[in-house]
Amino acid sequence: MQDSMIKVSEAAFDHIVKLREEQGYDHSYGLRVSVEGGGCSGLSYKLDFDNQEQTGDQIIEDKGVKIFVNIRSLLYLVGTELDYTGGLSGQGFHFANPNATRTCACGESFSV
Repeated sequence: MQDSMIKVSEAAFDHIVKLREEQGYDHSYGLRVSVEGGGCSGLSYKLDFDNQEQTGDQIIEDKGVKIFVNIRSLLYLVGTELDYTGGLSGQGFHFANPNATRTCACGESFSV
């Protein structure tokens, strides 16, 4: 897999590093990104810290952040950029997913 399958914006990178330190994880921890059924549009994103590769994982790296993603989720996420917004209206991680044909107002679920 190419390293550019999922990208991390500068703002997301800064917040990932901050959260990782706050939660006591070292640099061996990256993000586990997955897509699950649910949400108002049918599919939802899930983010967790992880440092263990699981069977079927693809490991992508951007800006020094390891991203663990299973192949099923990767099919929905190819070309996605993970961003972070710290503003009053919509603080948190956001996925700019070119594969999504519809998203909900909160941006946490989508459909293809």
